[in-house]
Amino acid sequence: MKYLCLAYYDLDKFKALTPTDMQALGAQCKTHDEALRASGKASAHASLSMPDQWKTIRPRGGKPMVSDGPFSEAKELVGSFFLIDADSIDEAVRIASLHPAAQVGEALGWGLDVRPCDMFVA
Repeated sequence: MKYLCLAYYDLDKFKALTPTDMQALGAQCKTHDEALRASGKASAHASLSMPDQWKTIRPRGGKPMVSDGPFSEAKELVGSFFLIDADSIDEAVRIASLHPAAQVGEALGWGLDVRPCDMFVA
């Protein structure tokens, strides 16, 4: 079964990182991504751009309306995602728990959601 893992972060805390801290964090994430890929358990992963580059589409009057920024106002934003192949939610949680967001991300307000994908089309 596929499990979507969403890594959330606090934008203000993330922006406060020094360039050195940001590089160190990126290195930790890269190491995790490479290990996950090597395990055969990851079928996709990506980091997302900063919210000032986002667009939102909402239906208005039967037509799509495009606006800048995230759809919802939130303190925590999705910063990356990865897709895990696992036999159970427990296995998916164990694998996702190895991600830096679950290990060292407390100071950034990081956290992870692990969600089963009921329908998946590749």
